[in-house]
Amino acid sequence: SGLAGRRIRLPGASWVGGVRAMGLPVLQLLSAACLAFTLGMFGSGLSDLRQMFVTQSVENIQFLPFLTTDVNNLSWLSYGFLKGDWTLILVNAIGAILQTLYILVYFYFSPEKRAVLLKTTGLLAVLLLGYCYFNLLIPDISTRLARLGLFCSLFTITMYLSPLADLAKIIKTRSTQCISFPLTITTFLASSSWTLYGLFLKDLYIAIPNLPGIATSIVRFWLFWHFPPDPNRTYKLLHA
Repeated sequence: SGLAGRRIRLPGASWVGGVRAMGLPVLQLLSAACLAFTLGMFGSGLSDLRQMFVTQSVENIQFLPFLTTDVNNLSWLSYGFLKGDWTLILVNAIGAILQTLYILVYFYFSPEKRAVLLKTTGLLAVLLLGYCYFNLLIPDISTRLARLGLFCSLFTITMYLSPLADLAKIIKTRSTQCISFPLTITTFLASSSWTLYGLFLKDLYIAIPNLPGIATSIVRFWLFWHFPPDPNRTYKLLHA
């Protein structure tokens, strides 16, 4: 009867409880890291924004990175809403607003407004088709989440791997003056944070597509070490 009124504590119960208690602070830390480093990466476009206002032109500024990053942000924003992940929602909402601002300013100063408008219209058409496909043709939420996650992952991997041709040119010219070291750092930190965040949540759609970002950043670090930039020469910066 004495044992009946007592609680029996299993040997590992306190350890498991401690791990679970640690889970929330770790998740909050990773979430804050993802937010800070990704916004730092997105903020690299502010230099282009300033240049457009100062020069009143879009010379030496690429439009396609703004457009593709906007698609990427809006896709992950949809995934975040569907999953109920506020880290994804906040980061990509801010990213989408920034990229849309860059697009509008680029359109305002661009002398080839028709070409910019056609590309932007194409983006809107792709987003509309994507919305119809994922929301109207896939009624099951879990299936929709899986397919949308796969699309976001593949699109992100493509974006991270797209500068490889430019990196080949750097090796050929033996100059790293055209890439940004601060942007390389923020890309590495953001990719690492999202990889750890995805692994912590056991969401491979978040973790896997950021691995190429880590790999390409390491390659850039090696290039900076092997081909130190010449401060006396200036080149156009390549986008991440």
